[in-house]
Formats: sequence, C-alpha cells, structure tokens
Amino acid sequence: MDNITLIAAIGKNKELGKNNELIWHIKEDLNFFKNQTINKNIVMGINTFYSLPKLLPQRKHIILTHQEVRVSSEVMIFHELEKLLEYIENNKNEFMIIGGASIYRQFLEYAKKMYITQIKATDRKADVYFPDFLENDWNVNCLYKGEENNIKYEHLVYTRKIKD
Repeated sequence: MDNITLIAAIGKNKELGKNNELIWHIKEDLNFFKNQTINKNIVMGINTFYSLPKLLPQRKHIILTHQEVRVSSEVMIFHELEKLLEYIENNKNEFMIIGGASIYRQFLEYAKKMYITQIKATDRKADVYFPDFLENDWNVNCLYKGEENNIKYEHLVYTRKIKD
C-alpha cells in the first residue's frame, strides 16, 4: 500500500497533545495540515474525531474505534484495523492518518510517508505521544522552517526507504 501517510505536529519529546487537545496552536501549521489533507481521506480515532470543532470541509472522515458510536452519516466507521486496511488497499486515494497516538501506532508500519511538524519545544504535561520509529528507515527532507509566538518549528517529510 502506497497510499497511507501520517501527519502530526510533535514536540521535542514526541508530545502530541494533552486533555484531547493540541498543545501548540500555530496558525501556519494548521494551514499546512489543511493543505496536506484537503480532498483526501482522513483517518482518526474517536477521541481525535471528538476533538475536531466540526467535520472538516472537503475531506472524507474515517474513524477506527472499538466503541459503538453515533456520528453523522457522512462519517465512515471501522471497528477492525484489518477491515480498514482492506478498504484502503482497494482505494487508490491517499489516506491521511491524523491521530491519535494509538492510531499512529497501528498505521506506522504501513505508512510510506509522514508529514511531521517538528516543534522545537517541550510540554511536561503532555499525555499522548507520537510512537517511536527508526529514523534510519526513512529519508527526511525539510520543507519549511518557521517561527510563530516564539516557537520554532520545521515541516519535515519522511519517505520510507525501499528495502532491498
């Protein structure tokens, strides 16, 4: 599968969030997220879905959860990773994995690409973290370096190296 991409903003210690919210609110990074996910499928866990202010326009929302939930009929729900992977494999469009931590962990081995906003800050109160991964398995390129509200960050794209 070449159509799975992870996208996340993480701190120096791989912090993702706290209390089901983003830690850092960087306007330019939210625009980067929008530009990377627009007109694509976005895959998330139920907590990430509940953290959204509303359905994000021009994106197909897909939730992976073991819970029985009632959501808009516009949202697809999968209860098993294997069923969602089958769906992804039979669909040529790109699937952007947007969180949370357990969803990233489940999809990391299948991802061919990751867009990581590396935030040059830490937050000791973070309660969810991006999973560890072997940097040597990836080629990394910096797309942009910026600073907002005295917080430096970089947009990085990781592309999985092809194994012999």
